[in-house]
Amino acid sequence: MGPSKHGTDNNRGLTGHAYTLYQRFNHALSLGNRFCGDKAKKWQCMDIEIQRHVVHSIAAFLDYISGDTLHHPLVKASVSDIVGALVWILQSNKGAMLSMSADVTLKLVSILPKSVLQLYALDLVNPLSTLLSSHQTEVAISCAAALNLSLSNLSTKSGKEVWDVLKKTEMVSQVISNLRCFPGCAKPVEYFQQMALLLSTILWWWPPSRFSVWSDAELMKSLNDMLKLDNYGKAAVLKLYSSIALCGHGTKKLLESGEVLEQMVQCMDNSHPHSVRIEGFKLAQCLAINENTGLQMMRLCCKPIIKAIISGMSELSSNSRKVSNDQMSLLEEACRLALITRWTGEHHIHLWKQGIDKILLDLLLNFRNQPYKHSMSLDEQIATAKEGLDANYLLVLRSYIWDILGWLAIHCGEDFHPESELYINILITCACLTFVDAIRKWHKIYEKDNAGVFRSESATRAVLMMIYSPCKYIASRTRTILSEILEPDGLEYLKTLVHFLNNLSSWTEFGMPDRLQIIIYLMGFACYSGLPQYQTWVVKRRGVKTLLALMRWCLSNDFHLERSSFAPHLHNAVCERICCWVSAEDWEGKDILLFYSLWGLAELIQHSLCIGNNQDRISCEMRHIEAQLVSELQDICTNSCAPGLQWYAAFILSYFGYYGFPGKHAKRIGKALNEKDDADIQLILANGECLSVHGVVLAIQCPSLLPPEVLLPGEVTSDDSSGRGSMETCRGFQKDIRLSAHVDHQALVMLLEYIYLGYLQAGDELAKKLRILAKRCNLQSLLQILCRKRPKWGTAFPSVDLNVALGPSGHCFSDVILEAKATELLGWTCHVCSLPRPHMHSHKVVLSSSCDYLRALFKSGMQESHLETIKVSISWEAMVKLGDCFYSESCLLKYYTLLPIYLCGSWPKLQQLMPHLYIASYAILANLNRLMRCWLKWFVQPLFNSLNRASREDQVPKIYSPPSSR
Repeated sequence: MGPSKHGTDNNRGLTGHAYTLYQRFNHALSLGNRFCGDKAKKWQCMDIEIQRHVVHSIAAFLDYISGDTLHHPLVKASVSDIVGALVWILQSNKGAMLSMSADVTLKLVSILPKSVLQLYALDLVNPLSTLLSSHQTEVAISCAAALNLSLSNLSTKSGKEVWDVLKKTEMVSQVISNLRCFPGCAKPVEYFQQMALLLSTILWWWPPSRFSVWSDAELMKSLNDMLKLDNYGKAAVLKLYSSIALCGHGTKKLLESGEVLEQMVQCMDNSHPHSVRIEGFKLAQCLAINENTGLQMMRLCCKPIIKAIISGMSELSSNSRKVSNDQMSLLEEACRLALITRWTGEHHIHLWKQGIDKILLDLLLNFRNQPYKHSMSLDEQIATAKEGLDANYLLVLRSYIWDILGWLAIHCGEDFHPESELYINILITCACLTFVDAIRKWHKIYEKDNAGVFRSESATRAVLMMIYSPCKYIASRTRTILSEILEPDGLEYLKTLVHFLNNLSSWTEFGMPDRLQIIIYLMGFACYSGLPQYQTWVVKRRGVKTLLALMRWCLSNDFHLERSSFAPHLHNAVCERICCWVSAEDWEGKDILLFYSLWGLAELIQHSLCIGNNQDRISCEMRHIEAQLVSELQDICTNSCAPGLQWYAAFILSYFGYYGFPGKHAKRIGKALNEKDDADIQLILANGECLSVHGVVLAIQCPSLLPPEVLLPGEVTSDDSSGRGSMETCRGFQKDIRLSAHVDHQALVMLLEYIYLGYLQAGDELAKKLRILAKRCNLQSLLQILCRKRPKWGTAFPSVDLNVALGPSGHCFSDVILEAKATELLGWTCHVCSLPRPHMHSHKVVLSSSCDYLRALFKSGMQESHLETIKVSISWEAMVKLGDCFYSESCLLKYYTLLPIYLCGSWPKLQQLMPHLYIASYAILANLNRLMRCWLKWFVQPLFNSLNRASREDQVPKIYSPPSSR
């Protein structure tokens, strides 16, 4: 390979001296040997003086190229030669040249454009990774820094090849060893920083690398020690912790360590540099990636985190409008962490106490620098808000501000009253002004300011949440302020919204309007439905029909739209890199249009029934669509995974006489409602009427119906030598429970229907009786839906889950034992009986309801149907999974479909679990009598076959190769 030759035209753009340096570099290369390898041209030379000359010429050339010259044809053409020479010199591993060549390599990867660097990342990884354990500290530092830059700019398509190289060179183990040994060695802090940053980047890209980090107790201790002792390495440690938290197990490990949380909060304090504080906020965001871990973090250190958030959002000085880049980054990270307000909890109280309303107003209008009065008229508030919004202060934060304001409002208590009415009133006014501008000037805004549209969506959402806030003060003030701002053209805007939404169902996929316009107009329509002066007009213009058409349009077109897909401030790259998480959907779910349609429909139906003159006409319209609508709403309750959608569907159903929460598992257990075979309790009313029920169902679903002596039976004594414990008493157990004369028979029947099926159907008179009964039975969810109270944001959707019955609360009702295959389980004991082998105290009513074939077994009259113990040749682990399948809405296949996302340390768990699932399905098939096997094969055989297929190597989902060992 000779020196690159280019025409005169190609020299343009390079200074004379830079071109001279380029020629010297090519001349230096000519002193070595060039040959064509398998895939590319290569350079090699064993002479150390020539190597030194080449490295010097490369360094000199790189010093004179920057900016636009990086894209010059001569420069781009020379990168291949430079990389080839440096790779050879690094691989030759000559001590005298390593330091210089490593420094030049770092300089190269630092200045190359990302698109160019990606082409050569794979070539550089191998030689650099082998030098991470070099005895020359400066070489290891430069190589770690160069590797970090190369991997940070890696292209997705080359990820698999690079990971193979990292495994081959055992680079992860090397870096872990270097970090583990650092506290006891005499190396500079920069060495630790670069190793930690490199490991963080590796964990970010490759989930299989994470287990070896969070499971290394010595390494985790070393990291924590560095976080406490060294101020210069804090940012690197926090960044590494954030990468560890990408793994669900890693997050659990960090949350278990109180010291990590304590140090994280300290690093967020204003006594630390901006870089450290920013990484502290980022780590907190990773730990709060879902509701469970976020609330766990807040329970452990709520007040310190709130204090840190307030401090971060108050970063700006009071005498300047200028914001540095570091300050802006810190403000944005603090605001992003403040989005934990989307979950209810104690942190809301502390935020209000810390003056979050004043902080938000300062960020929105630079309020701290304005000499405003302590009280203002509504007109003054509107003028102040307009002036502040027009100043366009900190626009990048506005979407965060609106979201935080909306979450604070929707989670407020009914009687909450802010300490300063002025701050919250001006915030409400600003949000309402932004919303009205959005619907009034949509096309103008959209054409000129994309970012303005996104901010309008957040502001509109905040207004919607404030109008329907549980807090009487916030809801009332929002309606008053919005009504004032809408005058005198509010009705014209409303007509525009209705016309647009009425035409939406006629749009085709290719002629769809902008999705943000649909969302803003739909939220705007729901806002109008909450304003008394517009409600009558909306009802008369068949607003219910409009929203019904939109709801069906969403359902029929399978139109799924998640809010994070169109709200840039909610996009989080972390969520794309997580593993070992089983995250539930957000409360409003991934069908945001359907959610807003149901929300608006629920409010409008509620208002419609309150308008006397229109009630008969509305009822007539509803009768024509009731059957279909009820079916559609029940389908949403049963099949949706979003609690918000389910709640609003159930809320609307209550206006048609359907009260409760339909679900798949409830349908299964509901089969036992009118069956007496396995019933063990009789409820006797004052008039002598009896109702046969199943104790285990009542104990879990409505324990208030059972007396304490039934729920808390006597314990099994240690001298029970029968080896069968209390099974004889359980089988023959019958209990008569006499109810008060105040209990109405029809209401009790309906209540039992709810307990078994999850919902009931009743008229208004019966519903009144049920309210009394539900209140006395402490069935709060049923009481809420009977009283037709609005769904509380963030509340889980109630479901029939009998899994608790497998614990102590259900043991006294057990009438059959499932005994697993004998295995050596250390410390196995049963608190109910003295059986020495692992077993499960089960209930025929649940097993029969969950599996038609077990139902047939118990009712067959054959010998097996009377057995107190059924031995099943499966392991205890498989038995637990089988119990989950029968007692909850999960099923055996769910374990297979969920666990492949556990890419790192949980891969062996998947390998370990699949044989249990395989054997469980096979054993049920193989161990029952021949007649039952004939029936059961239709249930178990498909499961057996699917697991058999899934266990084949070519069927296992692969993203990267699983780790070879743990």
